[in-house]
Amino acid sequence: MNTVLLLGMVSLLTDVSSEMVYPLLSLYLTGVLGATPAIVGIIEGIAESLASLLKTYSGYLSDRMQRRKPLAILGYGSATVGKLFLYFAASWGWVLAGRVVDRFGKGLRTAPRDALIVEASDANRLGHSFGLHRAMDTLGAVVGIAVAYYLFTATQGQYRRIFLLSMIPAIIGVLLLFRVQEEKPGKGAVKVLPLAGWRSLSPRLKAFFLVAFIFTLGNSSNQFLLLRANHLGFEAADVILAYLVSNIAYTVSAYPAGRLSDHIGRKTLLVLGYVFYGLVYFGFALASQRFHVWFLFGVYGLYSGLTEGVEKALVAELCPSESRATMLGIHATLVGIGLLPASLIGGFLWKMIGPEAPFYFGGVMGILAASGMFLVVPRLTPTACPMHESA
Repeated sequence: MNTVLLLGMVSLLTDVSSEMVYPLLSLYLTGVLGATPAIVGIIEGIAESLASLLKTYSGYLSDRMQRRKPLAILGYGSATVGKLFLYFAASWGWVLAGRVVDRFGKGLRTAPRDALIVEASDANRLGHSFGLHRAMDTLGAVVGIAVAYYLFTATQGQYRRIFLLSMIPAIIGVLLLFRVQEEKPGKGAVKVLPLAGWRSLSPRLKAFFLVAFIFTLGNSSNQFLLLRANHLGFEAADVILAYLVSNIAYTVSAYPAGRLSDHIGRKTLLVLGYVFYGLVYFGFALASQRFHVWFLFGVYGLYSGLTEGVEKALVAELCPSESRATMLGIHATLVGIGLLPASLIGGFLWKMIGPEAPFYFGGVMGILAASGMFLVVPRLTPTACPMHESA
């Protein structure tokens, strides 16, 4: 568990850095650089999707190398460098470059880091480990957003100073990562099927991947939530606080949700989480008062807590151990690559129909994903999975 805690601290510090920047990006792009909501969608979609393509390959490379830590260090380091592009940004193209470099780092580190967590955990406590990691990660987001709010109000909206200061916790996190210990690779070559050998995967895992991708098509960038709050009358500082509410709810729910999934299985929590997502997006479409937005951001954080760590634990259970990082990478890629069409659709619907349209679309996709998870994916319990058979 020491490895899990240490990786949690690395993620906490990195998220402090990232969330000092993230809630300000859409405001900076539209209010300072003159970009439109459609441009915001293009930037987020391209950055997330291109970086997500790396998640499968980095996982596959990690399995072939039988090493996790070097790729994780390179990934966290790249994300730190991405902040420099934001500091020097004179147009939205610089912001796009910064986001691509930042997400490149995330794509490179995600699967190897998640594999480190799995390998440092007991087989019957994966939900516990991933829930703890997600809680610490999101606690960093809470701290980062709070710091962003303080600096934004104290400096009267000096975005670039905040972007520069955000590099400090990121650098500390990278240095801390060097203390993580990973298992020594075994002797001899390990047979890793090309990109996890799709045909050899269990039908349950294939079905889950399909449902996850359908859900992602309606899961546009969180920047649209922030723009929606701004459209409903929130000042920039209030937008930051609303995002903080979401992350507090995420932090509080992630660890209990992970532990609960170890006892009752993953499926129930994932169905519930997807339903929450759909209802929240319908709520954002219908919202007309400020208090609606505060409440909706809180429930959105609850959706995140119920699903993100549980999804990772589910994939780790259902995949072959020799291709664990690859499969975690494939899942992350499916979730991330769907952000490009999702964000492009969101920006198009906002421009052509109105601010409510992207949220109606997201709500429908969330309910479809919940139905698919309930009807298509068989019951998933922690006592009947390939990981335990090979452990």
